[in-house]
Amino acid sequence: MPRLTPVDEKAFTQEQRDLYNALTQSREPQQPGLIGGPFDAWLTNGEMGRRIVGLGNMFRFKTSVDRRYVELVILVTGQFWQAQFEWFAHEPMAREAGLPESVINSIKVGETPIFTDPADRAAFFLAKELHHDHQLSEQTFQAAIEAFSQQGVAELVNLAGYYTMVSMTLNTFEVPLPKGEKPPFD
Repeated sequence: MPRLTPVDEKAFTQEQRDLYNALTQSREPQQPGLIGGPFDAWLTNGEMGRRIVGLGNMFRFKTSVDRRYVELVILVTGQFWQAQFEWFAHEPMAREAGLPESVINSIKVGETPIFTDPADRAAFFLAKELHHDHQLSEQTFQAAIEAFSQQGVAELVNLAGYYTMVSMTLNTFEVPLPKGEKPPFD
């Protein structure tokens, strides 16, 4: 990683060792002591990393909001931050969750997609307004409440914040894409 000196496995604290072991149960290390993505930066502080990973797991797997809309918000966030690795990792997940290719492609280039699903539209404008305007218009808020309920809106707002942190981590440490992969953004 260009800007991150990996923590030597031999120097891991117990918290770092526990986090590394937990992460490598579901992720193949790129090399000894290196997991990839934002995880290596989070591994610099075992407690911080454990808490961040736990929050991320909640957002990815335990929200009341369908995966399709979760991935849409992640893509809008990754595009806003031009987070190469974030987009690379989540574009296929968005596709797998049923997000139409036309919506994915429009988000990628910073355009407003043509929506056929009102919940796609609600999730898109929720994320877009949060990133660009730092708040939601009444119209966007009401559409999001209608589509996702109050709980779902709270989850999506905080999901956008979480993936902002992920994107900032990836960008700060210039986390590279896997060998041979082309960056999604110029």
